[in-house]
Amino acid sequence: MSSIRFLGGTDTVTGSKFLVEGGRGPVLVDCGMFQGPRQVKDLNWDDPFFSQAPLPEEVLITHAHIDHTGWLPRLVGTHRFDGPIHCTSATADLLAIMLPDSARLQKENADYANKKGYSRHQPALPLYSEEDARRTLTLLRPAGYHEWVETAGGRARFSYAGHILGSAHIALDTDAGRIVFSGDVGRWDVPVLKDPEPPTGADLLLIESTYGGRSHQEGVDPDSGLEAVIAKVAGRDGVLVIPAFSIGRTQEILFRIRALEDAGRIPELPVILDSPMAIDATEQYARHHEEHDLEVKALEAGGVNPLRPARLEFSHTVDESKAVNRRREAMIVISASGMATGGRVPHHLKRRLPYPENLVAFVGYQAQGTLGRELVDGANRVRIHGEDVEVVAEVIRLEALSAHADQGELLRWVGEAAPRKIALVHGEDDGREAFAEALRPEFSGEVILPARGDVVAI
Repeated sequence: MSSIRFLGGTDTVTGSKFLVEGGRGPVLVDCGMFQGPRQVKDLNWDDPFFSQAPLPEEVLITHAHIDHTGWLPRLVGTHRFDGPIHCTSATADLLAIMLPDSARLQKENADYANKKGYSRHQPALPLYSEEDARRTLTLLRPAGYHEWVETAGGRARFSYAGHILGSAHIALDTDAGRIVFSGDVGRWDVPVLKDPEPPTGADLLLIESTYGGRSHQEGVDPDSGLEAVIAKVAGRDGVLVIPAFSIGRTQEILFRIRALEDAGRIPELPVILDSPMAIDATEQYARHHEEHDLEVKALEAGGVNPLRPARLEFSHTVDESKAVNRRREAMIVISASGMATGGRVPHHLKRRLPYPENLVAFVGYQAQGTLGRELVDGANRVRIHGEDVEVVAEVIRLEALSAHADQGELLRWVGEAAPRKIALVHGEDDGREAFAEALRPEFSGEVILPARGDVVAI
């Protein structure tokens, strides 16, 4: 008898952790950090393995985003986990960038909070150290797409998810049947990466529902939206700030800006990539040719760097980032984090939000309780680093640039898998409920909305 315990990623879009019990030992699928409002982020300090649940013997990772991997160093450092962590080759390469960077960023944020005195905790502390992150990297066991990997919970296989570089959905064959973990499902016909591969069958399907209740405005051209906002800031000598996840959204935006420039549709403005992790991740995108779609391969064959706008600049250091905020020319600043919860982008927002010539464009999901969510919901004033900041700049959301499948695309992805049970995860309750209503007429299996701590038999 096998079962799955939902330790995170249930009524929120972050903190994905799913413990499969049975077989030769428990296996954890994803080990993500909680992000969002304080009461959600505080869950990162809790022990997610309840008293009745064992620690995992092995871990499987769908993709590198921090809400799916960011708790790994805590598992290694605090809980002394030392088993294998299975993932795709590109995910392993990205984690070598992301996990040490996450540790450094937590320390920088804690130090800054202690310096400014705005933390509730005295002193503010990072969740884990850079040494914990480095030890985690020694446990990674890269695997190829479509090859079977033997684990304590059964054999596992990675298939293309089309979300970011290295992203996969995972099929896990247990002694009680097949579980498929969607990870984050990408979109069809977008540049850079191959399209998502639907599952070929499942007894239990865990599927993300980030946009389970929404549509990405079918028929809307994402290039036209990006072209319009760049034309606005160019025409009024303003600054376009794009909070973007370092992996995935950043690379697609660079691709689209370069393509719009080549077509003569936008002026060649300075494009500042202000995120060391995004800079390193962009290099990994260029290296992993096996994941590129035909459009990117054709450009590379013609000697074109598909991810390099004409006036691209890299901002590596804190001093370089500060210098960007002293510039007054029309330009585009792409910086992390995508929900404006940390990193360098809050500094850019604090500098640019009070001025009407500037524009902030959000291109990804904004979780409840984040600064990004406040801004897209129309806040007139926000609090950044303990200071009130007036919102005068224009703030928009470019829905068509989302990296997550919407309701129609999720239904397409499930396709003919015909699972006996479908568990909706990685979504807020309204999105999960809407997606459940859309699924029930299409599939005869049971549709469940698990809560954190629930156990479901396979």
